[in-house]
Amino acid sequence: MIASALCAAPAHPGPCPTVTTQNLVLRPHRMSDADAIAQTLSDFAVARMLTRVSLPFDREDARDWLNIAIGRVANQWSLAITTGDDVHIGAVTIELHHGNWHLGYWLNRSFWGRGYMSEASAAVIDRFFRRMPEVQLHSGAFADNAASLRIQEKLGFSVVRCSQIYARSRNGMAPHIDTIMRASDQRMLQ
Repeated sequence: MIASALCAAPAHPGPCPTVTTQNLVLRPHRMSDADAIAQTLSDFAVARMLTRVSLPFDREDARDWLNIAIGRVANQWSLAITTGDDVHIGAVTIELHHGNWHLGYWLNRSFWGRGYMSEASAAVIDRFFRRMPEVQLHSGAFADNAASLRIQEKLGFSVVRCSQIYARSRNGMAPHIDTIMRASDQRMLQ
């Protein structure tokens, strides 16, 4: 009994890492990121694709979110996507939610279309699966977010169902495409 408990997969992936890619540095969030987060999430084009962002979104909302994100050591990775000169341009999170691990992400609109989200997400997913190879990773996107769904497909996620999810920024229900992947589904990006 004791031997099997010692060999079991860890329940959590450990502390939030810093991950460096070709173009980006993904690091744990800091309180000093509040202004950049508020600027990005106050943009309706970004916020409308997220389920839990209320509009208007300001610096105090960003600080409230950071207090939670920074405080969750065991059940969440919350990584700031930064450029080489530490400019905060977005976030990638992996969190334990209702017993399942979920990937979420967002990017400042000024940086859309450059491949940064694919690069950032692939690097974080790779690190996560190296620590948690036996778990499934859930994600998804609103049905009208074709760019996010393309990213997930490119990374190796598969569609499992369509659902309706309440979006605070839209103040209503919206069709959502739920996706899932296992470590063996992961695709390495060029």
